[in-house]
Formats: sequence, structure tokens, C-alpha cells
Amino acid sequence: MDETPLNRNTLTVGVEGMSCAGCVSRVEKALSAVSGVDVAEVNLATKRATISYDPGSTGPGALVDAISATGFQVPSDSIDLDIEGMSCAGCVSRAEKAAANLPGVVASEINLATHRGRVTFTPGIVQPEAIARAITDAGYPARPHRVDGEPAGDSERDARDAETETLKRALVFALGFTVPLIAVAMGRMVESIGAVMLGIMAERAWMAVEWVLATPVLFYAGRHFHRSGWNELKHLNPGMNALVMIGAGAAYFYSLLSLAAPSLFPAGTAHAYFEASGVIVTLILFGRYLEALAKGRTSAAIKKLMGLQVPMARVERGGSVSEIPIAELRVGDKVHVRPGERLPADGAIWEGTSFVDESMISGEPVPVEKRPGAEVVGGTVNGNGALTVLVSRTGDDTVLARIIRMVEDAQAGKPPIQKLADRIAGVFVPAVMGIAVLTFLGWLLFGPEPALGYAFVTAVSVLLIACPCAMGLATPTAIMAGTGRGAEIGVLIRRGTALELLARVDTVVLDKTGTLTEGKPELRELHSLGTDMADDDILAIAAAAEAKSEHPIAHALVDVAKAKGLVLPEALGLEAHPGHGVTAQVAGHAVAIGAARHMQALGIDIDVASAEADAIAAAALTPVFIAIDGQLAAVAGVGDALKAESADTIKALQNLGLETALLTGDTEATANAIAAQAGIGTVVAGVLPGAKADEIKRLQAEGKTVAFVGDGINDAPALAQADVGIAIGTGTDIAIEAGEVILMSGDLSGIVRAVKLAKRTLRVIHGNFFWAYAYNVALIPLAAGILYPAFGWLLNPMLAAGAMSVSSLFVVSNSLRLRSFDGGRT
Repeated sequence: MDETPLNRNTLTVGVEGMSCAGCVSRVEKALSAVSGVDVAEVNLATKRATISYDPGSTGPGALVDAISATGFQVPSDSIDLDIEGMSCAGCVSRAEKAAANLPGVVASEINLATHRGRVTFTPGIVQPEAIARAITDAGYPARPHRVDGEPAGDSERDARDAETETLKRALVFALGFTVPLIAVAMGRMVESIGAVMLGIMAERAWMAVEWVLATPVLFYAGRHFHRSGWNELKHLNPGMNALVMIGAGAAYFYSLLSLAAPSLFPAGTAHAYFEASGVIVTLILFGRYLEALAKGRTSAAIKKLMGLQVPMARVERGGSVSEIPIAELRVGDKVHVRPGERLPADGAIWEGTSFVDESMISGEPVPVEKRPGAEVVGGTVNGNGALTVLVSRTGDDTVLARIIRMVEDAQAGKPPIQKLADRIAGVFVPAVMGIAVLTFLGWLLFGPEPALGYAFVTAVSVLLIACPCAMGLATPTAIMAGTGRGAEIGVLIRRGTALELLARVDTVVLDKTGTLTEGKPELRELHSLGTDMADDDILAIAAAAEAKSEHPIAHALVDVAKAKGLVLPEALGLEAHPGHGVTAQVAGHAVAIGAARHMQALGIDIDVASAEADAIAAAALTPVFIAIDGQLAAVAGVGDALKAESADTIKALQNLGLETALLTGDTEATANAIAAQAGIGTVVAGVLPGAKADEIKRLQAEGKTVAFVGDGINDAPALAQADVGIAIGTGTDIAIEAGEVILMSGDLSGIVRAVKLAKRTLRVIHGNFFWAYAYNVALIPLAAGILYPAFGWLLNPMLAAGAMSVSSLFVVSNSLRLRSFDGGRT
């Protein structure tokens, strides 16, 4: 048996996209050409490559790159992690780097507000356990996000609640010692009180009392700062906890040395700052506690959505009705829903009639009438009628579960503006520590007496005031609040990136059918063209050819034929030509139905119907040509009414400064008529479904940032190509995977709400960043003592700690304003 040499490694990875022996040969040649590769074997059946290589000459990354260069892909996977111990943007940067430095990790995104991370990696090169271990070793304990089948969000919420409770206990404990500590320290500064206190005990005895009171605050209530701060320093990645540990610790040990050995200090510098160390820890704990409460409020939308899930359901099985846990529901079960109750799962009405409040998925407050056969969504509220529902989806497959998952993903994502902030924060803390050292040396060498005292106070103030917490929270708290509020008003945002891009969009391109229009075409006109057949015979033949088609225009022909009671003969040899039409054999006749381009491709003359077709298009109807046995037999006019809100929506978008355009496969005349009704100036007509993405590319090449609005199914390529894809959905018919922004109702005005929400969110993020950075730029020099020469003013370390906490609270509170967004003015 062959054995791999000791100085060789073996790597096995998947390869996607191979379809033949030629593909295998290309991949093997590319791998063999990499320096250090001994053997490269690619298996087409298993779609895997096995490579033996010298780790001293090459690595897994180079091998993956070699495969990618051939045009094939190495599949990636991702893991969601709950990460503890992060407190600032610097922590996020270090945790991300710990994962990103592993071979095989493609991307690493960690969110400070949710304490969650998503790491994308190449299976076979690195394992999920190694990723979690690397982040844990960096000082931030990490574990998989979903464990033991817990519902989405449960473990995260429990961890956040536990953290808040821990902070509360630590704060109460700290206050119990800090209040008397302040009384002892400050009381001696008041002349009348100080005289009494010094009459009871000497100054040094009171300093000892301060030491006794400050010690439990610093080392018990503040133990988290020391534990995390030491980990940060141990990994040469100082962060917020290291700053607090050094600042508060410096105040404590300086004071302890002043108490134990005052002779070591220059005259007049052996002061006690025990109260500063205690107050620093207490103030930061207080800020952390308020911050935890506020961050919990930013994810209130998730809590609200989780609360819509019904724990129990009444199920009819074996002729009897019993109550079972929702987890035991099965597809095909019949569940009984009483008036006023929430529906336990997705399904269709089996028996009963009622009005159902679907505002949780559509944002629309008006209840919708539901009759037998109508689809319903779990979590919606039944009105005053009793219903029996046939279950079609349960558990993670329900619309509500997918909405929760989507909002969680959006809140955990990281837009480009946050990635820039994290990179800045990665170098910010070391820079601050350098500034603190320079401040200390500057005062020590050039400051007035007692120089050591001044040097100590200013250096500690710089360390404490410069914490980058506000920078790290600026974006994620706004994204959490914005996406959560969006979910409440029927605007689902799949990724936080989409919010930032949507706020920057300057052009909105809309599909016609089902987007601007109702999506329910109706046959309005039928003009026969000198054949021997009656109109009803032509309609019956055309409807028979279209009977098995899913196209909306096909439904329009079939619905009218059925309404007239016409008998539809059997259609044979049906062929669909996407974007063109259909051909079939019906009752011995060769039938072709479709657009003008379909007729032209078949060599059928349509000039005889040009007048009728022009009149149909001018009336904002779509001309549909019907040919029988190679001759044009009729031209139909199919109309799809403009949605009532379309014109107002277009006007509102234009008032926001956005260009609007209509992109449709319809004829130019029909498209122009519809666009005129809606108020759209730019029309691109006659575009086949596959070419819509090319039109989006053309606009992007002109420098435009494009949002495409479509039904989320037929328009998937265009939705994917656009900078932001907005999918129009109606309840359970929503194509939840198609767009980056999903409008849960069919109401087109949701586009305006989405754009306004995105603009408001981006403005809040900019405001947060301005505060976070302006705060540091302005206050670090103040803490360093820049105003002392002119005004004799220095920043007390206690005030510095308080100011640091206030900056984070401001950022979180500013983000929380998004929860009141109502879709009105931006």
C-alpha cells in the first residue's frame, strides 16, 4: 500500500461544475502545475479532487485558487457562532482575524450588537470546530449558534438576558461599595466635614478605608475587565477591556503604593485615587448595563416575531380532536382554529369562513376574507369565524420561520461601511495606548510640579475616554433596529448590505406584469381576420392550446372560454417558447399563439392585423396573435389593470430624487401606454426574460446604482444582477429567496417605505459615526491636557469613564429612534 511521505500533506476538496472527462483533465493539469504538488487526482463521479503536496512549497489556498482559475468552483460552507466577551469594535476585528487567518476560511463577519458571527469556509481544508477554537483561543469563547434543536433566536436571547442579569448584579454590588467610597473620599474635601473626619482618624487611616472599599469593586465587580483585558494583552491585541484594566488598575496600584510606601514618591505626589478606580469600574458597569438593555430593545422585532409562534395546536386525528405541541404537527394534519386565535402553521382552509389579520406578514392592517381553499399563514390571527386548516408547512418551513431567519441574517450581516469602521478600530486601541504613553512622558518631563501626579491623571484619562465601543455599535445597532422595524411594516430585508445599497440607489427599474399591474390579465378584445371560423371556435382552439400553460395571458384566454361554456378540444404536441408564445396541434389544426416576434419567427404574415394591433396597444392592452394552419386568424387584446397605487408610488419615488424606468417584454406601444398611465418616462420594451439582466447591466455600466422591482420568480436573473433586488410578494406566494428586499404585500407603495427606511437608517449610521469619531477626536486631546496651559483645566479620570459610557449610550439610543419609523417622511 502506498503511503504519503512524511513531508507531504493530502487535501481532498469538492469541485463543482465538471461535466466531462475534459473538465477533469483541465483541473488535474492546473493542480499539477502548482509548485509542490506531487499527485492530483480528480473524480468526476464524486466531484472531488485529491491532492498530495509539499506544505513547504504551497498551501491549500493556492490549490483552491488553481481550481478556481480553471472556471470551476470549490464549494464553501458557513457556520454561525455565538461569541462571548466582545465589547468593542477592536474585539470584533481581533475575532474576525483569528478566523480569517485559518487556511480555508473564505470570509469572516462578526457582529458586535448580536454577538454573532458567520464564517464561510472550504470544507476539507478547515473544520467548524477549528474555527470556533481559533476564536476562543483569541479570547472570545465561541460556540455554534443553533444547538439541541432550539428555535431560532432562543439561545441568543437567553444569553443576552443572562448577560444583562450578570451586569445588573455586578453593578448593584459595585454601588454598595462605591457610594461609601465616594463619601469617604469626597467628604474630606469639604472643610467642615473633613475636619470632623480627620478628628476621628488620620488621613492615612481614611486612605486605608478607601482601599478596603475599592478592592472588591475593582477585583470582584470588575473581574470581567481584568480577565478579558489580560486575554487581549496576552494575544497582543489590546481592546476596550485592556484600556479599562490598565486605567482603573493604574489608579488603584498608584494609590496602594502611595498608601504603603509614600516615601517612594516625589513630595506632593503621593495621592490616593482609590475612589477613581472604584467609580471608573462602577460607571462603566452602569454604561454596560444600560447598553445591554438598549441592545435588547434593538432586537425587539425578533422577540415579537418569536411571540407569534403558537405553542400548541388542536389537531383532528382518527376522528377525534386533541391538543398537541406545535413541534408534533405534520403536513396533512387538520387543525381547528377558534375565533381570535393565532393559526399554528401554514396551510389552506378546509372548512369555515373568516377574516384573518395578516398584518404580521404584509404590514396591511385590514383583515383578509378567507374561504375554503384559500391559503393561510401560521402566526396570523383568525377573526370571528371557526376554521379548519389543512397543514401544508410546519417548523422551519413556515413563512413565519423563514421571516425570522431572514431578519436574523440581516441583523447579523455587515455592510461595507461597518467593515471600514472595524478596520479603523483594529489599529485605534494600540494608537490610543501610544498616545497615553506619550502623554505620560510629556507631562512627566515638561509638566509643572507635581509632574508625576499630572502625568498619571492625564494618561489614565486618555486610556479611559478613548474606548472604541461607540464605533463598534454605530452600524449594527442601526441595522438591527432598521431591519426589525422593516419586518413589522411588511418590508423584509435579507441582508444589512441591502439597506446601505438601497439608500444609495438612484434608479428604480420596474417589471410590468404583477408589479405595476395587478398580474391578472383579462381578455378585453378579440378581432377575427376574415376566416370561416366563428369567434367562439377560434377562442376554443386558442384556449385549448393554452390550457396547460402557466402564463398569465394563457389564463386570460382559458378563463373567458370556460366562462362562455365552450368545449375545449385536446391539444397535442404542445411546445412553449419562453418570451414568444406556444405552438400545438388542436382538432387537426396547427395552432400558434403569441407575440408578433413569435409569428415572425414562424414566417406568418401579421401585416393584415397592423391596424387592430396598433389600436389594441394604444389602449394599453397587449396584442396576442392567433394563427391557425399557418394563417393569422385573430388578434386578441389582453389587458392587465394598473394597480391603484402605482401612479402615486412612481410619483413618490421621483419626489425622492430617483429615476424610474419600465422594463418589460411587452410591445413598445403597450409599454408606453402603461408607462404614461403610471407616470414613468423611460421605457425599455420587447425584452425577453433572459435579457432583462443585460439591461440592468447596461444601466450599471452608465454609472447608475439600480434597484430592480419584480415578482421574484420570472425576474430572478434581473433581481440578482441589480444592486438591490426588490421582490413583490403576496402572502404565501412570496418568492422569499429571490430578492434582497421582500415586500410581503402586493402593495407597490412598499417600495417607497423600503427606500425611506434605508435612507433613514443610513442617516442614523452616519450620525452614529460622526458622534463616535468626533467624540474621540475632540476628547482625547482634552484628556491629554491640551487646555491646561490656557485654562488650568484637566479631565478627571472619573469623568473620562463616564463620558466613554455616554458615547455608547448615545449611539444605541440614536439607533433606537428607527423603531418609530412609520414610512412617512425621511
